[in-house]
Amino acid sequence: MFAAMRTGSNFLEANLNMLPGVTCHGEVFNPHFMGKKDATNLFGIDMDERDRNPLRVLAAMRRQTDGLAGFRCFHDHDARVIAHVLADPACAKIILTRNPLDSYVSLRIAQATDQWRLTNATRLRTAKVEFDAAGFEAHMTAVQDFQVELMHALQTGGQTAFYIDYDDLSDLAVLNGLAAFLGVAGRLEELDSRLKKQNPEDIAGKLVNPEAMETALARLDRFNLSRTPNFEPRRGPHIPGFIATAGAGLLYMPLRGGPEATVRHWMAATAPDGLVGDFTQKALRQWKRQQGAHRGFTVLRHPLLRAYDGYRRVVLGREGDLHRLLTRAYKLDLSADLVDIAAHRTGFLDFLRWLKLYLGGQTGQKIDARLASQSAVLNGFAQFQPPDLVLREDRLTEGLAFLAAELGLSAPAPVSQEDAALAADLALINDPEIEEAARDAYQRDYHGFSFGRWRD
Repeated sequence: MFAAMRTGSNFLEANLNMLPGVTCHGEVFNPHFMGKKDATNLFGIDMDERDRNPLRVLAAMRRQTDGLAGFRCFHDHDARVIAHVLADPACAKIILTRNPLDSYVSLRIAQATDQWRLTNATRLRTAKVEFDAAGFEAHMTAVQDFQVELMHALQTGGQTAFYIDYDDLSDLAVLNGLAAFLGVAGRLEELDSRLKKQNPEDIAGKLVNPEAMETALARLDRFNLSRTPNFEPRRGPHIPGFIATAGAGLLYMPLRGGPEATVRHWMAATAPDGLVGDFTQKALRQWKRQQGAHRGFTVLRHPLLRAYDGYRRVVLGREGDLHRLLTRAYKLDLSADLVDIAAHRTGFLDFLRWLKLYLGGQTGQKIDARLASQSAVLNGFAQFQPPDLVLREDRLTEGLAFLAAELGLSAPAPVSQEDAALAADLALINDPEIEEAARDAYQRDYHGFSFGRWRD
């Protein structure tokens, strides 16, 4: 049973244990106890052995339980066990959820009263608690991240789970539907009556500062309306494209379409032993081990200038099939003639508008690395190792000086290689319409890296 604190998992466990042939053993992999509070031994295995070999506990549980054996599992329990049972299609999964606001306030009250279960209503302890906005957001993030992890594992494993909400726990028909899902013959005649509901008041009545809750909830984007849509295909790390110094500990992870020539020239001037590249993952790991101190870095370029570089090199330079595709299939008039500024501007603007479709996966074409969003490329790097430093082209002199100082290197200032000429050509055709088209195409880069207008 995958759940979280204060979601009703004790009550669900009690009802599952009323089903013939079903035994839920509690929080078997809780970091602080085994099964039930203060217990340190289960199935003849103590906590130290459990932590060394959790799968041994699972095997003992199955062996020593008549019928179906199960346990409750929260997001902070043993990650090895979570991964193991999620990958096992023979293991039935129950996912118990509750409104995170209710579970958070209930958790605060339980912490304040030290009452986690209630079997006798006359012993109810009550308290009003303070709503902490940061604490609630952390609680909600942990809950949602765990739910996403579970859903993704089930999807990729081709499995399903029985989802049940806190409010459905009192529905006998739903619990008997769960019994059917588990494949057991028994059914419940009535619900377990030992556990009593705690704190049934409305949510505001449980707080000393309900106005703080209202303010915090107003800040939340419950439907994720502010999300920047992203349908761009995921990218790999492209390790063969990384460039390193032979002995100076510098590893350049290029964002294609950026100031690559400038950075390579600077690295060559900084490292007298030369540059190496064409790495495999194994070769790159070996280079890292041999270097001792090393720094991986990359350089962001303004999306508009980068798009213009891609237009000039990839499309007009005909490095691939995009020129043919755009002129034949999309009927774009792409002018490379800088003498006719108006025609050149129109061609670039049409390209930017097409680029939005291209990056949104609407053209069916494979995304060229020189046109991909920088966000997607950086995410690809992170599959192997994210860079230590992400520099910006407009502060490249300061950024590279800091990088060299980190490694105790004496390095010259970078000398622009063709980038100044590229920027001068873009300045001839740039205007608000072009800026807006670039922003539409590269929304995630503009928002994620806080890019404003080019050359403001």
